[in-house]
Amino acid sequence: MPKEQEKKTSAFMKPVQVSAALAEIVGAGPMPRTEVTKKLWDYIKKHKLQDAKTKRNINPDAKLSKVLGSAEPIDMFKMTGKVASHLSADTAKASASAH
Repeated sequence: MPKEQEKKTSAFMKPVQVSAALAEIVGAGPMPRTEVTKKLWDYIKKHKLQDAKTKRNINPDAKLSKVLGSAEPIDMFKMTGKVASHLSADTAKASASAH
């Protein structure tokens, strides 16, 4: 690969805007998806929301319930899909290309 072709920024590294409900947990955006995920897991661990017996399950508290749409325990892999709906592209150019 020629040196002129630098690596493209991964889609996971592009800053995204977070919803108000998610911002209560991870802070105000924009931030890369990777940072959202890291802060979300920091919150889960800090508040001991991971199920003690079934580590794949998350037991949401009131703040996390707003993001997930339910206070019911959720599988960690399903949780990422719910969180994705609280993320949106931040740049005006992305918004313009969607029209």
